[in-house]
Amino acid sequence: MENGKVENGGVCSSESINGGEDIFSCQNSDADHLVIMVHGILGSATDWKFGAEQFVRMLPDKVFVHCSERNMAKLTLDGVDVMGERLAEEVLEVIKRNPGLKKISFVSHSVGGLVARYAIGKLYRPPRMENVADLLANACVEGSKGTIAGLQPINFVTVATPHLGSRGNKQVPFLFGVTALEKVAFHVIHLIFKRTGQHLFLCDNDEGKPPLLKRMVEDDGELRFMSALRSFKRRVAYSNVGYDHIVGWRTSSIRRNNELPKWEDSLSEKYPHIVYEEHCKACDGEQGESVVKEDDSLDKAEEELVTGLSRVSWDKVDVSFHKSRRKFAAHSVIQVKDQYMHAEGADVIQHMIDNFIV
Repeated sequence: MENGKVENGGVCSSESINGGEDIFSCQNSDADHLVIMVHGILGSATDWKFGAEQFVRMLPDKVFVHCSERNMAKLTLDGVDVMGERLAEEVLEVIKRNPGLKKISFVSHSVGGLVARYAIGKLYRPPRMENVADLLANACVEGSKGTIAGLQPINFVTVATPHLGSRGNKQVPFLFGVTALEKVAFHVIHLIFKRTGQHLFLCDNDEGKPPLLKRMVEDDGELRFMSALRSFKRRVAYSNVGYDHIVGWRTSSIRRNNELPKWEDSLSEKYPHIVYEEHCKACDGEQGESVVKEDDSLDKAEEELVTGLSRVSWDKVDVSFHKSRRKFAAHSVIQVKDQYMHAEGADVIQHMIDNFIV
């Protein structure tokens, strides 16, 4: 059940009874590209409101945006896996309501990026598991890459997402890189952020299994995490180079400390906060233990995550708000979480849209 449509400058929105929001063009109802936007910890569907409306304004005949609602507020403390299961169910419901959809992309903020990675592992279907009718209906799908919930996977975008978790040195900047504080956080994080905190600090031990984030850099039984990630035409990691006191630069950009680039102030009028971009090709991951020895900020677990995620290519976009009045809120500004952040973060959203494969 949905409430009535609300129009805002040619952009229509329809809110579900649970608080999720579909955003689409009022003039073009034939958009076939579903964009799922996922908020971060303690967030809500409204966190992506500005970004969602900008996507529809710039790509009115192409995209249909759904801002996820299934894991709002305290539900974000239930664990990455539980949230991922909920998101997967929500995606299937959206697709069922809109049978004309053919493509799918994800744009996720903070922990939402990990939730989206879990959900696509759940929704991934390799080609051999598709029936003949589905294959004929989706003839444009690359034969070797499979589908996400029966749709062609296109863009997988994360924004300030802790891909390497939060347990490493300086991965949670507000702990100031003080080893003693980081060790304390490791032992008490579950008291604050509950099961999600355990996943972020890699201290979960469900039935003797490895930490969830480690399992998510492989295909884990029916959960095809890496096959799903690989199936997208493009993977993008937007990261704050500084002033993000929640998620460090290294973990959000999937880099080792000695791989962090030297950046300079942007000279672009269009994207004044984009300070560095690079395309990282997929590598076989045989960097070996020598990397850990050379870079003692890495522990073995973090190296496993970097190596695993580097088996697929990534576009990495580094962002700096160091001259912004709201620089200390960089973790939210990069998402343009509220109306007061439009002036600072709008160029990052524009960059996403300009580079989005439709």
